[in-house]
Amino acid sequence: MAQETILQHWIVTKFALPFLLMFVIIFAVLEKTKLLGDNKQVNAIVAFVIGLIFVGVAYPKDVVSNMVLFLTVAIVVLFVALLLWGFIAGQEMKGNILKDAPAGLKWVIGIAVVLAVVIGLLWASGIENTVFDLFFRQTWSEMFWTNFAFVVVIIAALALIIGKK
Repeated sequence: MAQETILQHWIVTKFALPFLLMFVIIFAVLEKTKLLGDNKQVNAIVAFVIGLIFVGVAYPKDVVSNMVLFLTVAIVVLFVALLLWGFIAGQEMKGNILKDAPAGLKWVIGIAVVLAVVIGLLWASGIENTVFDLFFRQTWSEMFWTNFAFVVVIIAALALIIGKK
């Protein structure tokens, strides 16, 4: 049986780490925006109170914990992708890797990132099944998505035909 470390204890995982995360984020935002002025003590007290309120409520804490899990998995996936890209390219990546990319590729990557964040937020908040049921398990949904896919194919075909000229 695996031994529990101090970092796995429920006080650390349910209270200390979420409090520190919120405190640091709120303090950094207050310092950067100077919303309450240049007084570090006031910013620290406000961040401390918001952090305590945050750990006192279960649902927001669970959503943030799930989003942090999503972020860590996304960072690992991005690291592996960039590592493989470096192996394939065989050279060091310097500067902006999308600087010379076509505008269409930038849009596709941007849309993929936004979709990943939205899906991660839906999962982290626990409402993905409700949203999935709303869009895909209704009496009208099969006909709608079939027609939607048909219209997308027509638009893509027209874009390719018009773009060739």
